[in-house]
Amino acid sequence: MPRTKGSKNKKSLTVDYAALIAQKQADKDAAANEIAAVAANIEELKAELKSKKTAAKKLDKELAKLVAKKAAVEAAAAEAAKRGEAEAMLKKLLAEGMSADEIIDKLK
Repeated sequence: MPRTKGSKNKKSLTVDYAALIAQKQADKDAAANEIAAVAANIEELKAELKSKKTAAKKLDKELAKLVAKKAAVEAAAAEAAKRGEAEAMLKKLLAEGMSADEIIDKLK
């Protein structure tokens, strides 16, 4: 059977390119607006992050100072307790009638 040359059922398609272009342009503009909004949000978050990091560093410094002060106070309290204990032992030994040389030897 011989083939026909070309289709006799040709449909003429009319594509509205102007409408397609307008649609794609609108999509592009919407995407650009979203990008701008996200970029602005990123900048705000960066500024917030910077301020939070600064606050954290400040708190770290204050914490280190407080730890050092606590250690100094504890060391002073331990020294005072040790000194009080030594004085109490010295008074006890003097009350028992020990000489100063014997007391020094005992303290060493």
